[in-house]
Amino acid sequence: MPQFRAAPAVASLALALSVNSVASAQPVAPPMQHPAVKQALAMLERENAWTIDQQVAVCEIPAPPFMEQARGAYVRERFTALGLEQVRTDAEGNVIGELRSGRPGPTLMLSSHLDTVFPEGTDVKVTREGTLLRGPGIGDDCRGLAAMLAVTRAMKESKVPFDGRLLVVATVGEEGPGNLRGVRALFASPLKDSVDAFISIDGTGIAITNGAVGSARYRFTVIGPGGHSYGAFGMANPIHALGRAIAAIGDLEVPREPRTTFNVGIISGGTSVNTISPSASFDLDMRSESMATLMELDAKVQAIVTRAVAEEQARWPNSRATLTLKVDTIGIRPAGTTADSVRVVRSAKAAADALGLYAPLNASSTDSNLPISLGIPAITVDGGGVGRGAHSLEESYDDRTDGFKGPQWILLLVSTYLGVRGPAM
Repeated sequence: MPQFRAAPAVASLALALSVNSVASAQPVAPPMQHPAVKQALAMLERENAWTIDQQVAVCEIPAPPFMEQARGAYVRERFTALGLEQVRTDAEGNVIGELRSGRPGPTLMLSSHLDTVFPEGTDVKVTREGTLLRGPGIGDDCRGLAAMLAVTRAMKESKVPFDGRLLVVATVGEEGPGNLRGVRALFASPLKDSVDAFISIDGTGIAITNGAVGSARYRFTVIGPGGHSYGAFGMANPIHALGRAIAAIGDLEVPREPRTTFNVGIISGGTSVNTISPSASFDLDMRSESMATLMELDAKVQAIVTRAVAEEQARWPNSRATLTLKVDTIGIRPAGTTADSVRVVRSAKAAADALGLYAPLNASSTDSNLPISLGIPAITVDGGGVGRGAHSLEESYDDRTDGFKGPQWILLLVSTYLGVRGPAM
């Protein structure tokens, strides 16, 4: 019989999620007419070229997975130049700065991510054709970083008298291989207990992501002794075992609601056409808007792979070769929702309405997944403009004539959530 190494227990898959869905008693009214807010909004339009220059500058600094240090150093310099307080880089590589009002009020964390999906050595030079920018990562998330810097600059220079505290953070490890390592570190630190809401700026357009799409990613590897394709014929074959598993996974039925998906993205193994490979593996990505549905799919897949290895072993009863199954967790992201009635969502909708923007609610997988799973109200918002080809070498961003409205929306959202009272400072 085959020997199996059990899949590691994934506590986060069984995490019970709860989000405070009780609407705040305070009304949500964007401070459109406050002099300092009006000045900041006007500055974002008038000095939009500064925002674009930052988007290009940050994008031309490589930031492959786990190698965000150089881009982080640049952002830290920007934080210091903009006059943020307590600028620092934590042990994980997140760059953090603060704007403090000196007034009582909530603590809001505003973030965007430093990392890209592109490997070391990728040409990250940005080209310009009028309002069109082309370059790997120019939208995801160089646009988010630029919008965050622009909003922080406008609030600081216009002396917007908000209540509470604004934490401004450039995170590491948002993209797939990073498995949200940056935001995980933030919310494992003492900061967690002081953050009342979290906003991530990620990508282009105008939309509000308040649904966290959960994911479970595994690498399944089958190991055997291997042998000659002719001389050792009749030996259990790791590649055949995983072929059985992949075919069965492909036949799975998943619900449309909640939206649930699966994909075998990488397969590997083999040494030559006439060799029974000693090992084979495939990487699987599963996603769902429901944690319960994701857990159910996860259990089905684990059973399928285990059964496929057993079937391959049974197919060759005279084989002395024993197959071993190894399951490695590549990444787990929790699912959940920040309810429409929560103040940060209502603030985002109200700010968009005040600016005449259409901002639909949707679900995705972003840094917000983690705080949502902890019960902290969180959303991810777009940075404006029009993006194409995210995660491809042909990625582009078009600022058109209204790209500045993205940062304007974010500034008004931040001001609405925190509250702006009294005369400008």
